[in-house]
Amino acid sequence: MLDALTFALFGKPFRDVNKNQLINSINKKNCEVTVEFELNARSYKIIRGIKPNIFEIYCDGQLINQDAALKDYQKVLEQQILRLNYKTFTQVIILGSSSFVPFMQLPTGQRREVIEDILDIRIFSVMNQLLKEKMAKTKESISAIETEIRIIAEQAKSQQRILETMQGAKDKSVKAIQDKIQANKTEIQNRIALLETLHAKNDELSKQLPDSNKLKKDLELIQKNWSKYEALTEQLDSQLAFFDSDTCPACQQNIEHTHKDTILGDLLAKKEECAASMTTIKTAQDKLTQTMRDTNVLTGQITDLNIETSTETRAIYMLNTTNAELEKELAEENESGDIVGEKEKLKQIASDALNKNLNKIDLARNQKIEEASSALLKDTGIKTAIIREYLPIMNKLINKYLTAMDFFVHFELDEGFNEVIKSRHRDEFTYASFSEGEKQKIDLALLFAWRQIAKMKNSVNTNLLIMDEIFDSSLDTAGTEMLMNLLYELPQGHNVFVISHKGDVLVDKFENVVKFEKKNEFSV
Repeated sequence: MLDALTFALFGKPFRDVNKNQLINSINKKNCEVTVEFELNARSYKIIRGIKPNIFEIYCDGQLINQDAALKDYQKVLEQQILRLNYKTFTQVIILGSSSFVPFMQLPTGQRREVIEDILDIRIFSVMNQLLKEKMAKTKESISAIETEIRIIAEQAKSQQRILETMQGAKDKSVKAIQDKIQANKTEIQNRIALLETLHAKNDELSKQLPDSNKLKKDLELIQKNWSKYEALTEQLDSQLAFFDSDTCPACQQNIEHTHKDTILGDLLAKKEECAASMTTIKTAQDKLTQTMRDTNVLTGQITDLNIETSTETRAIYMLNTTNAELEKELAEENESGDIVGEKEKLKQIASDALNKNLNKIDLARNQKIEEASSALLKDTGIKTAIIREYLPIMNKLINKYLTAMDFFVHFELDEGFNEVIKSRHRDEFTYASFSEGEKQKIDLALLFAWRQIAKMKNSVNTNLLIMDEIFDSSLDTAGTEMLMNLLYELPQGHNVFVISHKGDVLVDKFENVVKFEKKNEFSV
């Protein structure tokens, strides 16, 4: 019966046997147990089986979600419904004589587990375990983020070196362009100064240049007068030739010498006047010719100055054009996409580093909180404070039940759940110092004390109590009577099952008897 109960609730037998040994040895299948109970005004039904494997939990006739893994489904049953585990179940509800390990024979750690379940403070252990996992993850996260920060720092250094190299090349290129621009500007200033000098010379020469229209008119007038006097001279020479002979060439008459001389005198005088006028014209012409030559020289000089001025102006224009192109190249160099992109990469790396450091600060803050929480959730923290409050009540109840069974010792548990037992003139004993009957009284006192504490705490308050062959073991007649008196004092509604082979002794002490018998290798 106990195997069936613990198997249904906890998936393991009560006896120290393999779970598969619970299966019927004849048909080797269809091992199935159903347990029904009420808790907090709700009806529960647990069905568990082997071959086929079944594990179902029903609440008020509805199957509880089975999406979780089997292990998690068991946790739902133990932590959210029963509110106790196998160890506590066998300390508070079942007291056995065979494979049952009494509280006082449990290691300190398992004693603590039982007390924590009874006081409903195992949640702190669960929280502590979860916190340890969280602290480990936080530590791993901090370690990982520190590694990431180191990697980002190296990336930043590498990116900075790339940027410095590119910036150096850019600065060198910019300096070369700026030097070219400055050199061109200097040359432009020099050429502008030269251009100003050329303009000044040109203005000075232009002032010296005579009026070309007047020169042209004067030259035309001289040429006209020259032609006039030249024609007149030829006419006079013709007339003079006419009078070279004493005979008229036309009429062959003799010409008088007086008349001839008078006419020749007049012609010669006119010729001399004409020659004098032509000399004057020649002189004027020579002077005008020299003026023309001087004018041509000045014009040539002005032309040369104009050519030089044009050359300088063109050079200045080309230099300004070149500088404009250099300025454009300089702007493009300053706004170079490559270096801007590398700067953006460095900014992004810096932003990532900042975010990582902020994450690290948050993680470090969480780590401090987790460390403080860990101190509270350790066995020496909150749980010890709660247990310290309940220890006097526990010890008082244990001693009350020991006294009720006429076992007059002073029993006390300390905060580490180690016992101090004093008897025989206050000598100190341990649990192992007593006889089996006395040990059983201590076990019973602890059982009833735990149930009373659980009821007070309302953590494991149950109306079920099972005693497996307790009356068949080391209890004497007086002890049996005292135990029965304790059972009679249990509140109304308690269901006490006593498993015993002493049916003849106990048959009249209970309202109901369930008898198990073997028939054809089957329990009936």
